[in-house]
Amino acid sequence: MGRGDADFVEFVQAASGRLLHAAYLLTSDRHHAEDVVQTALARCYAAWSRIRDDDAYGYARRTMVNHVIDRWRRPVREDSTEEVPERSVAGGETAVVEREWLMDMLDGLTARERAVVVLRHYFDLPEAAVAAELRVSLGTVKSTNARALGKLRTTAAAPNGGPR
Repeated sequence: MGRGDADFVEFVQAASGRLLHAAYLLTSDRHHAEDVVQTALARCYAAWSRIRDDDAYGYARRTMVNHVIDRWRRPVREDSTEEVPERSVAGGETAVVEREWLMDMLDGLTARERAVVVLRHYFDLPEAAVAAELRVSLGTVKSTNARALGKLRTTAAAPNGGPR
């Protein structure tokens, strides 16, 4: 191992679970979330000598969010098919049902609203930090967060929108 690699391995072991969960909340696709985390960790490794003594987790989080935002700006075009694949809830376990419910709720938000909600409420970042990471004004973060939470409340209060 090179100099600092052991520190990086410890960082990856400590942070990858939470980064993967956040990436899943941002993308709603497990495979895409894994790719996002891999990309963020690869970029962290490239900058490790510069970031290891600062906030490496914050750098990884910013890198991950920036990567997701880049994909919004340059979306990958997919071909539609005639048949819709079937989705089933495995076993009816409450954790799976709650996760499906949460992802359905987040899918009802725009990409910016989703990013603001995840950064603000999952990462528990202050509004100013969210504004800095997304490169928008503080007012945009506040209004986007309020609009997103309103949508989530409305969806949750709908007859079929609440927890299953």
